[in-house]
Amino acid sequence: MSVDIARDRGTQIARSGAHERGYTRTQISLTLHWSVATEELRSAGASGMLGAGVINMSAEGRNVAPFVPPARPGLQSRVWREMTRFVFRYMANPALPAEVRRRRMDRFVGIVRLPRGTRVEPVMAGRIPAEWIVPPGVETNAVLLYLHGGGYAAGSFVTHRPVAEKVAQVARVRALLPAYRLAPEHRFPAAVDDAMAVYRWLIQEYGADPARVVVAGDSAGGGLTIALAVSARDAGLPLPAALACISPWFDLAGTGESMRSKAGVDPCFTPEGLHLQAREYLGDADPKHPLASPLYADLRGLPPVMVQVGEDELLLDDARRLVERARAAGVDATLEVWPGLWHIFATQGTFPESREAMQRLGRFLRRHVEAHAAP
Repeated sequence: MSVDIARDRGTQIARSGAHERGYTRTQISLTLHWSVATEELRSAGASGMLGAGVINMSAEGRNVAPFVPPARPGLQSRVWREMTRFVFRYMANPALPAEVRRRRMDRFVGIVRLPRGTRVEPVMAGRIPAEWIVPPGVETNAVLLYLHGGGYAAGSFVTHRPVAEKVAQVARVRALLPAYRLAPEHRFPAAVDDAMAVYRWLIQEYGADPARVVVAGDSAGGGLTIALAVSARDAGLPLPAALACISPWFDLAGTGESMRSKAGVDPCFTPEGLHLQAREYLGDADPKHPLASPLYADLRGLPPVMVQVGEDELLLDDARRLVERARAAGVDATLEVWPGLWHIFATQGTFPESREAMQRLGRFLRRHVEAHAAP
């Protein structure tokens, strides 16, 4: 896709959004610039919305240096913050029916292309549709099981192929991206059950070495990552080598102080909107059920976990408290709070802080996979 085609595609999406919701000329312009900027990054050697930047996977680059919070966001990130604000209002507004959110997410993110040479292979992982996503130049038996976000009600192969590919690329593994069942048609615990079915298939039928498997996810998929690990431990299955969570949703009860202190600061969500999404997934289930909200789970015995979160997120205290509880349970848990940044910023890759966060995540996962590599 050329930049000119991206511009045409962005205009088409923007106009359709304006027609549906009456958006302003400025908001339409933001959508257009999102499309063009994404394509310009890809044309410069990037992978779609996950961006450009040299990925240092030398032996030195694979070491995860201690996290030093960067300075306040620069101009690029401030521009992308405003674009992200509009994008989330357009395609992730919880007041919209789930099918509308899904359609908009697929249409908007569908302009993103994978790097040339990426292999995508459909597979039934047990009873769950999934895709193998193999980045260019990756030849390995190490596996990333990637659990997509979307509030448990949206997200698809279309929306998360680029994310899974980029995480797999920086970790130098192959990715398995499942399409778990979504709410409100399939409420809790359907997503957990499906994630477990995929992991069981991966270990027991596909034959992956669990010491060469890592699990990661963003937003709802971050919470699902911990819920899967807890479920696998309780079922007596061997655990993966490491877990990584990007802006995770760990507390569907919404009890964190940041749900109040970051209201009006978070450019993506409101407390009321997150409450609607939680009820959409839970139905009548207890929001503090440990597999719905792993903040309340017994975390003993889990593998090393990295959690990345933006300082301006409503979910900031979800991340802080989960890591505190994990450490208290003896888990090797790492928390990175990125100043002035927002929900799932690490998956965008369109500004320096985002690209650096993704590199750090990849180094963490690769280090744990390589610790169990065959001699």
